[in-house]
Amino acid sequence: MGGTYWTRIASPVGELLLTADADGALTSLSVPGQKGGRSVEPGWLADPGPFTAAGEQLAAYFAGELKEFHLELRARGTDFRERVWAALDDVPYGATTTYGEIAARVGAARMAVRAVGGAIGANPLLIVRPCHRVIGANGSMTGYAGGLDRKVRLLTLEGAVAAG
Repeated sequence: MGGTYWTRIASPVGELLLTADADGALTSLSVPGQKGGRSVEPGWLADPGPFTAAGEQLAAYFAGELKEFHLELRARGTDFRERVWAALDDVPYGATTTYGEIAARVGAARMAVRAVGGAIGANPLLIVRPCHRVIGANGSMTGYAGGLDRKVRLLTLEGAVAAG
C-alpha cells in the first residue's frame, strides 16, 4: 500500500489541507492562499481516516486546550531544512523566538539567517510545526507563508501577543 492520503479540516484560520503518507504520518498541513502550500494532486486518496488524531488535536489547539501536538510527522527536506524544522519543534507554546536564535540552535553562522528564514518559510507543516512562533529580532511580525494575519491570530491564541 502506498500513496498520499489527504483530507480537509475546517478551522478558525480557514480550511486546512492535510496530507499523510501510507503509514499515516502527517506530511503537510496547508492553509488557503499559503505561499508554497500544497494542492490536491491526481492520484492522491481522499480519506479522512489517517487524520483522526490530527483533527482532534487541531480542534483542541484552536479551543485553547492543547499546547503541544503529539503526531507522527514526516516532512522531507534537505538536511539543513530538517535541522531548522526540528528546532521549531522546541519553541514552546506561548513563546516566540527569532530567526537568529534558530540559526544559533542549528549551529548556523549569524550570516545564515536568510537561509534559516528560507527553511522556515518552506515548512510544510504549518501550525503543528510552529513556524508562526518565529518573529523578527526587533519583535516585528515578519515572514509567515500562511499570511501575517494568521500568524498574529495563532500567536494571540497562544497568548504570545496581546489581543488587539
